[in-house]
Order: sequence, then structure tokens, then C-alpha cells
Amino acid sequence: MSESGCLEKVRIIAGLLIVLSVSLVASPAYAQSDTNPKWDLFVGYEWLHPGGWTPTPFGDANNPVAFKVPDMSKGFGAAFTYNLDPHFGLEFDLGHNWGDSNYETTASVGPRVMWRTDNANFFLHAMLGLNRLNVEGLNGSNGIGAVLGGGMDLPIRKWLSFRLFEVDNVWGRHNYADFVSPDFPSLRRASFEGIRLRTGLVFNFGGAPPVAPAAACSVQPSEVLVGEPITATVTASNFNPKHSVTYAWSANGGQITGKDTTAQIDTANAAPGSYAVTAHVTDPKEKKNNEASCSANFTIKPLPPKNPPTMSISANPTSLQAGGTVSLSANCTSPDNVSVTVASWTSSSGSISGSGTSASLDTTGGSPGSTIAIGATCTDSRGLTAQASTQVMIESPPPPNPQIQVLESRLNLHSVYFVTDAPRPTNPQGGLLPSQQKTLIALATDFKAYLELKPEAHLILGGHADHRGTVEYNQALTERRVNRVKAFLVGQGVPEADIETKAFGKEDNLTTEQVQGEVESNPELTPEEKQRVLKNIVTIRMASNRRVDVTLSTTGQTSVRQFPFNATDALTLIGGREGEVKKKAARPAPKKKMNKQ
Repeated sequence: MSESGCLEKVRIIAGLLIVLSVSLVASPAYAQSDTNPKWDLFVGYEWLHPGGWTPTPFGDANNPVAFKVPDMSKGFGAAFTYNLDPHFGLEFDLGHNWGDSNYETTASVGPRVMWRTDNANFFLHAMLGLNRLNVEGLNGSNGIGAVLGGGMDLPIRKWLSFRLFEVDNVWGRHNYADFVSPDFPSLRRASFEGIRLRTGLVFNFGGAPPVAPAAACSVQPSEVLVGEPITATVTASNFNPKHSVTYAWSANGGQITGKDTTAQIDTANAAPGSYAVTAHVTDPKEKKNNEASCSANFTIKPLPPKNPPTMSISANPTSLQAGGTVSLSANCTSPDNVSVTVASWTSSSGSISGSGTSASLDTTGGSPGSTIAIGATCTDSRGLTAQASTQVMIESPPPPNPQIQVLESRLNLHSVYFVTDAPRPTNPQGGLLPSQQKTLIALATDFKAYLELKPEAHLILGGHADHRGTVEYNQALTERRVNRVKAFLVGQGVPEADIETKAFGKEDNLTTEQVQGEVESNPELTPEEKQRVLKNIVTIRMASNRRVDVTLSTTGQTSVRQFPFNATDALTLIGGREGEVKKKAARPAPKKKMNKQ
């Protein structure tokens, strides 16, 4: 048979062995203890395909003929392994095969890795050593060698396993310099790539003795009144963690139910007294040393007198306008000093949230002049209940303050505009032109009067810059602008705490279309003025973005973003010469209605 045919036959045999091993793993086998042996010894049959060529005996060294070493079907193998832990071990291996007056002996040492399961053990090993090959007519050759492979063991008893198969690649290097000239290096220094198959018995020795299984029981609580439940728990130890254990519960008092690590004891019909609960744990896969039991004591006390709990509810405030929030508190006690819980909060309108003794009522949607009924239930540990309720009055809203309405109508907010790149870092208090100061003076006067009627109101200043400049520079520039406007308003007597600032840099800029719409709708400009402005719309757009917007917090009214074309310093704001004055006097602007956004 050719070498390729032989290798194909080996592959087929190995495949059949693997299929057989999978089927065996799927079927029941003897369980083994979780403790691993300290060392093990394999002895068994060995078959070898050498996988190499030597010079033909008695041939011409200058014209050698290759001789294929035939398969050796006779042989035995042995391996001794010292296990460092359940998975890693140091293996010493010896193999010997012969046939047709030839023989090969291997002696190797190296690490072994084993994966242990209940039904099978799988291993891999890689070893280095010495290979001796003897071919009739040639001197025996000693060479370095290596073995790489693995296999599968089936546990039979703790001390005995059956090695179903072992498949190894056996490599060797041999020197035939006495029989081959240097012109034929592959025969002079021959390499062998062989296949080795093994089967046999594995004897296991040593290892820690199995520890007796144990169980610990506990109950919670250990003292109860008649009718109160008890939870029993068992913790098992020293069982094989790979096995599933079973639990059996029993008690000499109460009714117990459970089949796992916990059980429930119903004491409803039990007489007062002291009792015990017992758990029995069993590993059905183990044949011996597979059981453990434990017990825990508990006491059932007689029931005290059954008086229902008492309960009351308080509300704060008891009268408010719709949309406000009411804090609710429940007080529940048991005359028999048993535990109580408060739940099931209800309200006739609005929405209620919370649990336990505290809750909150949102009166949104309540009708002015109506009352909202609130209730809750208290339950003690024996199931006795009590209810309580209270009421909250929804007040009618106060009539609107005419003075506030007048001030809100007068607070016609206008945005404040700055010249290019102002204020500068060297002069943070500059850049606010006279026309813009007049706008802020009027705003401060009205807002201070407004604060006397609505102390919660505040102004929100939002700074902007045109698109030129870096993000970092424009961010700092808009911060200086809102801070300058804030400082001016504070100087006019507006409390600093009532002013909020935001710097947007060059984000949220007005577009050309938006500015064009503002220009076309500006009643202060004549058609000729609008025409001239629209011809320079890019410049006007940039000037319109150099601004600080003002928002009144209580109404949400935002300042009109309308550029002050008719201001005496409008050219300075746009970027022209401050001294330039329009030839045509600006017509007085009609009074605009307040623009709420």
C-alpha cells in the first residue's frame, strides 16, 4: 500500500473513532468524583505508521535508493503523568513498535492538558524526546523526536479509565551519514512524519479523598404568630458541583411546600409551640457518600387580640389655586402593636403619586371653588384595615392686576446692537452706543417697576456675533457683550440676581432671508430707504447679528430683532463713519405693538 493510501486509511480510522467517542459521550457512563488523581499510568496497544524513508540497506552510498519504512502493527505504549492540578500535568511517554525485522522506540516528556467531565476526559499533549529507529541491514539510528496529539478516556471507576483512542503525530530526525553521500541530504538526514494510534487502560492513583457532603438549614423568621409564614433555606456543600442534587423537605409543625433550596411553611392551622424543619439533600448520580441532612427550629406563638388599626390623613396646604401641589401625610397605628402599611391613595380629581405614609397631590385640572376628596387605606399584618380621608379646597384665581398688564404692555423689548468686534478685551465696558443706552435705560425703568409687582420675574440676555472670526473668539466676544449689557442695567438699578446671561457665539445667526424680511416689514423705513438697505443686505445681515436679545421670563416675550436704522449712530453700528448723517431727516416711527414670541 502507498504512503498516501496508508495516511488516508489512518484518517478514516481517526474519523470513525471520533464519531464513536461522540456517541459514547452522549450516552450514560459511570460518574466520577470531582477530585482528580495525583498521577495516572496508561498501558496499552500501539500501532505506528513511521511516515519516512531510509537508504536501502547494502546500497551504494553515491547512488542510494530510498526505502519506505513499512507500518508496524505490533507494539505497546505506556505513559506516566504527574497531575499538577485537575487540568495540567507532566507526562513521561514510552512507545515501542516492530514488524518485518524493523522496530522504532520513542521516549518523550512534556506537558499534558486534560478537560475532565462526568462522562469523558479529553486531553492534548506535546512532548520532546528521543526516537530510535532500526531497519534491518542498517545500524540503529538515534535521533531527536517529538510527539503531538491527544485522545479521549472513558471513566469506569475512580481508579480506572478506558482510553478509547489516542492519535499522535510522531516526528523524528535520523542520521544516515554512513550510508549516504552528502549529495543526497534528504536521505542522509531523514525526517519522519508518522502517525501513532493507541488504546488501552488508564490507572489512576492518589488524589484527595472525597469530602463528606454537608447541609446547613436556617429559617426566617424563627418566631412567628399563628398564620404568619416562615421561609426555610438549605445550603449544601461538598457535593459534586457538576451534578444536580435533589431536595426533600419535612416539618413536624405547619404545612411545608418546597422542592429546591427554599421551602415555605404555612402556620395557619398549626398549634402554638416549638417545631423543627428538616431538609434532605441527595446526589442521585453518586452511588455512595451522596447524602446530607440538616434541621432548623422555629416557634409559633398564639395570636394576640385583633383590634383594627386607626388612621388619619393631613394635607398641607388645605386650600390653594388649581395647578399647585399638596403634601399628604398619613398616620396609622395598631392598638395591638403589629406592623402596618399604608397604600391605595385616591383622589376625586387631579393626580396623586407616592406610596407608604407620604403622597403628593397635583391639583392641575381642578375646578375653582370645588373640593378634592383624598383617601387612603391602612392594613396591618393580620389583614385588618382602616380608611381615612381629607379634603382640599381649590381657590378661585385672583383678578388680574391692571398695573401689571399696563407694565407688560409697555415693556416693548428691543435688541441691543454693537459695532464690529466690540467690546474689545482691553475695554470690556465699551462698545455700547448712545442710542442703545437709551433703549436700555427705558427697559430698566419699566422692569424695576415690574419687579415690585412680580418679584419672581427676571431678564434673560442672549449674546450673538456675526459669522466672521473663530468659534472660540466669537464665543468670548458674545460673553463680553452680554456682560456689558448686564453691567449697564445693574448701573441703572436692576438687581444683578434678576439678570441671566447666555452667550451663543456665532450660532443661531439670522439668515439673509430673515434680515430681508425684517427690513421689508420695518415701518420706520421709507420705500427708498428699504431699497438702499436691501442693496447692502450682506452688510446689514452681519450688523443684525452683532446684538444682544432680551427675554422677559414671566411672559416669554423676546425682544424685536429690528435694526435701528434711524438711530443717530446707526452708521457706526453698521460699520460706516460715525459723523455721517442722512440728508433726509428720519420720519418719526409709528408706535409698534408688543411682539410676543
